[in-house]
Amino acid sequence: MKALLSRLPAYPGSCLFAGGLNLAVAAQLPDDVRAALDGKLVSIRVLDMGIGFDVRWQKGRFEAQRGNATPDLAIGASARDFMLLAQRREDPDTLFFGRRLSMEGDTELGLMVKNTLDALDLDLFDPARFLPAPLVNLFKQNKAST
Repeated sequence: MKALLSRLPAYPGSCLFAGGLNLAVAAQLPDDVRAALDGKLVSIRVLDMGIGFDVRWQKGRFEAQRGNATPDLAIGASARDFMLLAQRREDPDTLFFGRRLSMEGDTELGLMVKNTLDALDLDLFDPARFLPAPLVNLFKQNKAST
């Protein structure tokens, strides 16, 4: 799977990721976080799938980037670990010190991102807010089986 996914162009995935962040997170960001993120390139790398998503906070929103530049912050983990983080079923510090989560670049920015995500309402990541009912039910079934 990794060999196939890593061959796909990154930009369309980054567009979807930026759209999701704008829908779920952007409106919840405090002004000081928006200021600190301004112009910063953040790369999320799903290591076990060989894919990455590059976004930059510009003009009050996340914008997809083509990944040609060195990111200010690169965060890497497996797809499962990212899902556990989003569901708050795993602590980022535990993953980091267990070498399951990596962070490269501006560590101060990384800490700010971590603290901001910790402060967000869990309902932001509820798939029922964004997906049609049949997909929500499928998601709930998969979550129950883990």
